[in-house]
Amino acid sequence: MDTLNAQRMYHSPVIRSVYARVRQLAHLATDTADHLLDAAEILDNTRAGLPVELDDSLLVTLTGQQALGEAGSRLTLVRDLTVLGADDALTAAEAYVAERLRRGFSLPRQPPALTVAQDAALRAVARGEVTIADNKPYVRADDVRVTISTVRALEARGLVAREECPLWLTDERVHLTPDGCRDLAAAFGRPKRLAPTTARPAAALPQATAGRTR
Repeated sequence: MDTLNAQRMYHSPVIRSVYARVRQLAHLATDTADHLLDAAEILDNTRAGLPVELDDSLLVTLTGQQALGEAGSRLTLVRDLTVLGADDALTAAEAYVAERLRRGFSLPRQPPALTVAQDAALRAVARGEVTIADNKPYVRADDVRVTISTVRALEARGLVAREECPLWLTDERVHLTPDGCRDLAAAFGRPKRLAPTTARPAAALPQATAGRTR
């Protein structure tokens, strides 16, 4: 919020909606952190043989299995709170940049030239939807397909990077690099600069054999 408040700008309906989204995301982040801390405290106290506070008043000494269940319920809440967080953050950022550009604000960085597949992959990565297992990308959204060659092309340009992921049946998660964040922001509210795709030359048609006439 401090970063937004530091900008001198007209608070149009679009900017007001951006403020509302950012405030909501901040509240969700705070609630998420509280649930994660609760889960960690439950596990730590149970290992140490200490009672755990449940429902803000009841102190109970839990078994290991009970502690895992209580911690798991907090993690379920975290997942539910954050499931749309990345998508909302991306929507708010794009609306903010597009509105500033519409009102005459200029960005020093030019949008990158990306193929259609690279642009879709970069946005899917920004939404936290791309993971890799056995060197094959998986995307949570059903309407986006990302290939390993696209991921490698974005890696070669320094726009995305991989990190180990603890999720079951998942080896790595793909995330934006600082340059990837800046290039994606530079593309908001502007016509896409599409890079040429390498198309395979069409196969030559077989030559027709002239028939012998009698």
